[in-house]
Amino acid sequence: MKSVYFLSDAHLGSLAIPHGRMQERRLVRFLDSIKEKAAAIYLLGDMFDFWYEYRYVVPRGYTRFLGKLSELCDAGVEVHFFTGNHDIWAYDYLERECGVTIHRQPLTTEIYGHEFFLAHGDGLGDTSAGFKILRWIFHNRVCQRLMSALHPRWGIAFGLKWARHSYIKHKQLHEDVFQGEEREPLVCYARSYIESHPDIDYFLFGHRHIELDMMVSRKSRLMILGDWISRFTYAVYDGEHLFLEEYVEGESQP
Repeated sequence: MKSVYFLSDAHLGSLAIPHGRMQERRLVRFLDSIKEKAAAIYLLGDMFDFWYEYRYVVPRGYTRFLGKLSELCDAGVEVHFFTGNHDIWAYDYLERECGVTIHRQPLTTEIYGHEFFLAHGDGLGDTSAGFKILRWIFHNRVCQRLMSALHPRWGIAFGLKWARHSYIKHKQLHEDVFQGEEREPLVCYARSYIESHPDIDYFLFGHRHIELDMMVSRKSRLMILGDWISRFTYAVYDGEHLFLEEYVEGESQP
């Protein structure tokens, strides 16, 4: 039985990451190392730091990553791409050119007989008014059309600079640390969700850039996947057990 892999938050192309090319190569080497063992790979959002598809233009770069996704799909590996708050504007390019399956909403799916709730995690359990307003703007069709009216030279540059500012701000405010069981938004969301959906076995999220593995009920387990900036963490499910692992160069992967 082949395994299923989950990872998130590479933020490829970030202006705040000085080792971006090395980071992309490391991610590609990991994907290459699991291509014979993977039945499916779930990318749970923010794989790009900023991604916006114009009608005839997509952001420059990412050729190694996009090529590897295409190779995996061509080899019969299911690749699922969840849009995050940094790559909301993925439309049909990745599906048509690479063969991935795009998910724009949380997904509940059965994997080897167990129920998984999968999502990037932005907007879940976060009651901040500012975040809700920003999320509404980013998802608003009128705002998206206004963005499309900008020349890519300015639109993509603006998006990358905005993303860099956001990353640095979160770091300075130490928002990428565990807030505690009673305050961590995704923990609160999962506990509330299972009250009406008790069949969920596993909740898997990205977004928060922390590693977390805990039970949220007697039956349900929650994982937050860390990131692929400094942690290089991922989850793997072999049909019986779910593990949170770190990719270390040179080690064989489960």
